[in-house]
Amino acid sequence: MRVVITGGGTGGHVYPALAIAQGLKQAEPEAEILYIGTRRGLEADVVPRAGLPLATITVQGLERRRIWRNFWALARLGRGLAEAYLIVRRFRPDVVVGTGGYVCGPVCLVAAVLGIPVVLHEQNAFPGMTNRWLARVAHTVCLTFPEAAKFFPRGAELVTTGLPVRPEILRAQRAEARERLGIGRGDTFILSVGGSQGARSLNRAILPVLQFYRGQPSVRILHVAGRQGYEVLKEEAQSLGIDMDKNGNITITPYLYEMDVALAAADLVVGRAGASFLAEVLVRGLPAVLIPYPYAAGNHQEYNARAVAHRGAAVVIRDHELKSGRLLTTLQSLLAQPSRLKAMAEASLRLGRPDALERIVERILAVAHRP
Repeated sequence: MRVVITGGGTGGHVYPALAIAQGLKQAEPEAEILYIGTRRGLEADVVPRAGLPLATITVQGLERRRIWRNFWALARLGRGLAEAYLIVRRFRPDVVVGTGGYVCGPVCLVAAVLGIPVVLHEQNAFPGMTNRWLARVAHTVCLTFPEAAKFFPRGAELVTTGLPVRPEILRAQRAEARERLGIGRGDTFILSVGGSQGARSLNRAILPVLQFYRGQPSVRILHVAGRQGYEVLKEEAQSLGIDMDKNGNITITPYLYEMDVALAAADLVVGRAGASFLAEVLVRGLPAVLIPYPYAAGNHQEYNARAVAHRGAAVVIRDHELKSGRLLTTLQSLLAQPSRLKAMAEASLRLGRPDALERIVERILAVAHRP
């Protein structure tokens, strides 16, 4: 079996694609997989590192603000279509899998014209423009959130599978993780994540939280400030008397390599509402306070957060509301209501889909082997 996987630009498109590739290789070790991306996207770096062959095409996305630049984008699209045609025709895949991003457009369109079935995976509750358009030629669209279904054209075959999470997230044991982090049995552990690049508004909003809970040993807080915001936040925390050597219940770090350990140990999570992060939070059955990134394309993070909150697993705070101190009051309210936290955790666990990868791979194999 031969499979083309395409998706690019950001980690939200690339990492699910890599997880699907790994799942396909586990299901069919003899399968040949080719990844098609661009030279400028994240895939150009991480796909070869993952041991997958990478072919690239020339394409760029359309811009909403500088409309005049779209003439150049359309010219590149023509070139990208020609390059995609040559690659797909030469490789002769049984199925093409797209995970979003503008590189998917030419590849999946060429596949459809050549009669090769296309399977899409949509990560967000508000689908990206490329996937919404490609759904017209796709055989199947796998959804992370059922709420995304209403945005796709009528007649598209939709199935809710969830989003694949890293195996280590599923394997981590809570008791071992808490012991490793030195968290007592009766302590409450709050994990706050601003993202790998940091989130200035969240870093500012966490300061009153750290100040309020400093020196309270029954509440442990780990805040991931991001590499860009770490030094500034650390200085501001110290100016407020938050000394991590003395206030041992508070930890600020620029980056968190062992997210699997932190999630396994956590009682409550604070963070953005990217699809991959949310999938990990839900599969661990964690209650969450979500602050959607307001500048995400199509405001898709707010759609993600609202979908989770609608089912009782999260509280949503909009980014501009952080200035009013709402993060601290929300955390105080939640920690004062153990029964509510328990109900949120149960709702989160119901939403989690630990079998997402298996379901996606199963659908891809069914399409690939169909006569």
